[in-house]
Amino acid sequence: MSPFSARIVASVADIDAAAWDACLPGEAECHAYYVACETAAAASGIGLRMAAIVVEAEGEIVAVAPFFRLNYRLDTPLQGRMRRLGDALFRHLPGLVTLKALCVGSPYAERCHLGFAARLDAAGRAAAFACVADALQRQVTLERAHLSVWKDLAPVEDREAGFLPELGFAQITSLPVAVLDLPYADEAAYLASLSAPTRKDIRRKLAKADNVRIEFRSDISTLADQIDSLYEETRAQSGLDYGDLELLPPGYFAAISRALGERAVFALYWVGQELAAFNLLLVEADRVIDKFLGMRYPLAREHNLYVVSWMANIRFCLDRGIKLFQSGQTAYASKLRFGSRLVPSTIYVRHRAAPLQWVLRRLSPWLGFDRFDHDLVRHVERKAA
Repeated sequence: MSPFSARIVASVADIDAAAWDACLPGEAECHAYYVACETAAAASGIGLRMAAIVVEAEGEIVAVAPFFRLNYRLDTPLQGRMRRLGDALFRHLPGLVTLKALCVGSPYAERCHLGFAARLDAAGRAAAFACVADALQRQVTLERAHLSVWKDLAPVEDREAGFLPELGFAQITSLPVAVLDLPYADEAAYLASLSAPTRKDIRRKLAKADNVRIEFRSDISTLADQIDSLYEETRAQSGLDYGDLELLPPGYFAAISRALGERAVFALYWVGQELAAFNLLLVEADRVIDKFLGMRYPLAREHNLYVVSWMANIRFCLDRGIKLFQSGQTAYASKLRFGSRLVPSTIYVRHRAAPLQWVLRRLSPWLGFDRFDHDLVRHVERKAA
């Protein structure tokens, strides 16, 4: 018999914080982060219900993962005109489009934080991974959910997930994560790594931003409402809509500020007395995660605040000797132009009904989120040319 046993608990808060963080060492998106997320989500009454999966051996926690329940719309990857067709179908036949999904991962993270105790060898990790999968399937059966989902497995975990297709899971390409390596001594060396037209464009836009004041702080208690407003304004400006998977609960930013302290840094961009933009930066020993961006329009465009914020974040990393800047999913055109590379991310999905899963597996190559992001489509086309 396997020495491992897995269970789903109602809250990340029910798991010992030190044990959780030992399975995911160095992560800013740590136990405190997830507790803050689920507390904000529960208070908001939005459709996501968060929980966690824990694997134990002889009373010791050896693996952890966030877990959530979602009423998932099958047309979520679709954008533009195709999404409007999905919306019309949803209005008339919501039961056909919407399925109950149980998901390993989190809507508030760009990767599935599936963590393992350091003492596990490769065989132990594989056994614990399989144990998490068994717990997920038992819960799907218990709740009579339609879908079991692994959301946004990073390459390391994806390589260990080879058994999931054998269990009937369909593999779907998720949105990649943009990261920028920073092996540079200073800002000038970074700029020298870019193309001449990109350098010229950055310098021109920075020269027009002399009246932008930049401030870094962790305590946003007096600015939380403004920051919430900036985020919602930016989300409304986006041409992409991923439904509940991109909604933040009210009070998210204030909750993260309180939970993470100095590990959560807000870069604030002021034009006169007006807060025109912000970045939420999650700071680790060797990585900065640009978690969220919010801007006031048209003020942000008038002062080139995207470029201003990008360069401020690069300086923030270089000043601290941090070698990796992660700028996340979406808005890929500028990130690629500024030197970023794309790290793949994978989703695995299985429908409880075998005939529908057969259909899902055959449709999965055409359901990838990357196929409906215009920046990624153009990037692939340029590489193929």
